[in-house]
Amino acid sequence: MTAFNDETENAGEIRLSTRARTWLDLAKTLPLQDLVCMGDQLIRIPRPEFEDREEPFATLESLRAMVGRHRNLQGIVRAREALGLMRVGADSPPETLLRLAMADAGLPEPELQLTLRVARGAPSADAGYRSRRIALQYDGAHHLDEVQRHSDRRRDKALEAAGWTVLIFTEEDLADHFETAIRRIKTALRHAWTDPAVEAGFADSK
Repeated sequence: MTAFNDETENAGEIRLSTRARTWLDLAKTLPLQDLVCMGDQLIRIPRPEFEDREEPFATLESLRAMVGRHRNLQGIVRAREALGLMRVGADSPPETLLRLAMADAGLPEPELQLTLRVARGAPSADAGYRSRRIALQYDGAHHLDEVQRHSDRRRDKALEAAGWTVLIFTEEDLADHFETAIRRIKTALRHAWTDPAVEAGFADSK
């Protein structure tokens, strides 16, 4: 398969495909959801406090450009479809799968990495609806750590004190393909407080 210079990199003396090009090559074999999960991890903004980098591995624009170069590559249609579903802001594959399940259920697209206010250290949610004051959190296995659990409780209490509904999902929800999660989100949306000023923009974005 033809690869451009910016689609390969060196690992010592070994020449390898970049992560982005590997994503494209896997489009011919990976299911769409897996391809979107992988793509979301390529374009997410890294957290310097946990990772030895400050830039994402790729951007949506760079991936679109690469896909445009290889119009006859096997799997290219699936790659284009995945690009349309990818979003910056999913910090883990389960977060992506929750968002995709919400889309499949016809729910409005949530904002990702939503913060309560613009301030350093402000409580945040993995996703949510600001106009409805609904925060969605996916707490994976690492959230079982006692220190992390304490941090999570503070985070969620701060959101609730501000009048937000906080819905927390776990590996059990992932195991049932977020069917229970979708029902909980729909119920929360039906009963949520709304800010009329923000709601107008929310409706326009549907």
